[in-house]
Amino acid sequence: MNVEVLGFFFLAALMVSFSLLVILVRNPVHSALALVAALFVMAILFLNLDAPMVAALQILVYAGAVMVLFLFVIMLLNPASVEPSLPVWRGVVCAACALLMLALIALLMSGPDQAEALHPSSVGAGFGSPEALGETLFNDFVLPFEIASVLLLVAIIGAVALARRVSE
Repeated sequence: MNVEVLGFFFLAALMVSFSLLVILVRNPVHSALALVAALFVMAILFLNLDAPMVAALQILVYAGAVMVLFLFVIMLLNPASVEPSLPVWRGVVCAACALLMLALIALLMSGPDQAEALHPSSVGAGFGSPEALGETLFNDFVLPFEIASVLLLVAIIGAVALARRVSE
């Protein structure tokens, strides 16, 4: 195994552990911070795929703007007043999922075509660049991009309406 594969597995283990923390932590603010850490690890994985623009957008959009929206909703709902009890079986399910993931990794690593799976084919010269991303986004995905922007606008209007109703 080379350094790239070991680095990927280390980052994948970090990603899974931060994702489990999002689910298992009782405090919603701590859960949101674990989600921010998971999003940063995902940005590092994008950097390893030679997609620096996607990594920067991951940090700016998800770890920045969307997490601010999540924290706003957490503060608006005040979940400290309604603290549900956690089921006991949650840890067992998480441990079973972790064992299943480790078994799947072991199965993939022991396959006959391990060399092809660990060394992906090279990508084009413009992969991950701002020009390629913009061209793909605004040529091939214009309609989904506009639908997502309208949905975000409706969500912002709804959040403002809910906040205004609570304060009055």
